[in-house]
Order: sequence, then C-alpha cells, then structure tokens
Amino acid sequence: MTHTRATRLATTATTATTATAIAAIAALLALTTTACSDSDVDKAKDRAASATAKAGEAVSSATEAAASKMAEVKDGVDAKADVKVDGPTTSDDDRATAKITATNSTDKKADYTVSVNFRDSDGNLLDTAVLNITDVDAARSKSATARSNRSLSGTPKAEISKALRH
Repeated sequence: MTHTRATRLATTATTATTATAIAAIAALLALTTTACSDSDVDKAKDRAASATAKAGEAVSSATEAAASKMAEVKDGVDAKADVKVDGPTTSDDDRATAKITATNSTDKKADYTVSVNFRDSDGNLLDTAVLNITDVDAARSKSATARSNRSLSGTPKAEISKALRH
C-alpha cells in the first residue's frame, strides 16, 4: 500500500470518527435536555467521550502517515524557508485546497516534498496532506495544489509543516 493511500485511509477514518463524535454529542445534548435517567445521561457521556477520543486518534494516525511519507525522502534538505502557502485556502468538492509555491534557491533543478497542515480557526489540526513539486528549475518557482484528504468544515487555514528539497 502506498503512503499516499495510507494517508487517505487514515483521514477517511478521521471523517468517520468525527461524524460519530458529532452524533454522540448530539445524542448527549438531546438526552440532557429531555427527561431521562442519570444512567442514560452517563451512557451518552461515555459514548461522546469515546467518539471524541477516536477522532483524535484518527487525526494522529493521519499525521503519522504523512510523517512516514516524508521519511521516505532520501537525502532531503530542510527547505521550509523556500516553500509558502500562496493565497487563501479554498474549497474544491468540499475538500480544502491551497496553492503551494516552492522557490528553488539552489543552482540545480530540484524536487520538493511538502507536508501541509490544515487547521481550523482555533488552530486545531484537521488534516495533513503531502504533495510533491517536481522539476523546479534553479532560481525559479513552481506551484502545486495541496488538497485535504477529506471534507473539512468551516474555513480551514493551510500551513507548511515540513518541506524537503531533494
């Protein structure tokens, strides 16, 4: 299985667990606003806590998959200073996208592997994507689009987590 596929599978799990967390929280709110026993409320609280924990585990898994993909790069040099998010995060088919630009500061053609984090307005990590920008000529710039692996709510902000030139 490729690491890109592993990253997508991990973030698909995030979507499922996030939906489960939202359903559990909604159930908890419904139970606490209607007449029901303390036992029912406690069960709903347990389900909500479990779903929230699973959602956090899925985001962690997606982050680990991205780190694994970055670790595959041989002889990569830290190039975070050469890579930037170019413009605001947009939406494409309910997935967040961001234009990423690499400026090759060397005198040779280079490839870039970039890890991009998508965060909500509170700074919480929602997703991580890895992309390659290949064949960037010396002293030139080239752009590619980072795309979240799943649908993200709100207006997420993209940020460069790590960039390697190789």
